[in-house]
Amino acid sequence: MTDPLAELIILLRPARVMGKSISGAGRWGVRYAPFGHPGFCVVTDGACLLQVDGADPLRLEAGDFVFLPATPGFVLSGFESVEPQQVDPAAIADQGHELRHGSIEGEPDVRMLGGYFVFDSPDTALLVALLPPVIHVRGEDRFGVLVRLVREEAMQTRSGRDLILTRLVEVLLIEALRAAPGDAAPAGLLRGLADERLALSIREMHRDPSRAWTVEQLAKAAALSRSAYFQRFTRAVGMPPMEYLLAWRMAIAKDILDRQDLVIEKVAERVGYSSASTFSTAFTRYVGRSPSGYARERRQVRSRVA
Repeated sequence: MTDPLAELIILLRPARVMGKSISGAGRWGVRYAPFGHPGFCVVTDGACLLQVDGADPLRLEAGDFVFLPATPGFVLSGFESVEPQQVDPAAIADQGHELRHGSIEGEPDVRMLGGYFVFDSPDTALLVALLPPVIHVRGEDRFGVLVRLVREEAMQTRSGRDLILTRLVEVLLIEALRAAPGDAAPAGLLRGLADERLALSIREMHRDPSRAWTVEQLAKAAALSRSAYFQRFTRAVGMPPMEYLLAWRMAIAKDILDRQDLVIEKVAERVGYSSASTFSTAFTRYVGRSPSGYARERRQVRSRVA
């Protein structure tokens, strides 16, 4: 069965996870400025408070996992009232593997692994468009096993530590997306997949993105009338079905142009366009650059990184 969430992660191509051990004790609070990478936090011991800009406050406890697709500004603190210190996440990214907030004496009140994902794909806007701004997972047995492994590995100094932590947190991300309560999520892919009828049509789009889909055909796959399907899909996913299909096709096209040396006609065919000119017009309108210009830009970026 086609798995849209797995396809989303594969398309984004997780390259590495940048993380460090964070602890807090006593009266402490820090405000992190908005950051450009999708961020995460795994609480391994104790508890603390998290206030993400624009979202309800969260009490985080041992075993919790939080994922922020856009990583807006947020406050992390203990439970005593305090004026939070300003923190620039970019400035502390290279400050070793451990970060302590509050009192430096004695045992901390909370320990966690926090950091961010670096994706090879430049299309991380997909995460922001299709996922809730805050994903918080608690009480999952499989998740608890992974968190314990993260805790044990984070406390090690053996060779291979960073690589193992990277792979564990990648698995945590996929498990978090699977376990997140989609029916209570804001409009987006998780909520769409939580609706059994809509999920059938979403999987069909992902299974065969090159097919000349119509709203009527997708409604039939969902066993709904055209009007009921259109309204239900738009309300759950946050965009009309054909707009979602366009976004997915363009994401696939960008991935192909970024990684494969194919002529435009072949790319057009892979994502459901009958001609290179029709595809080029749609791609340019959606992305803001022509397919050839986008591919050339990505080659230049890769050459600079190399």
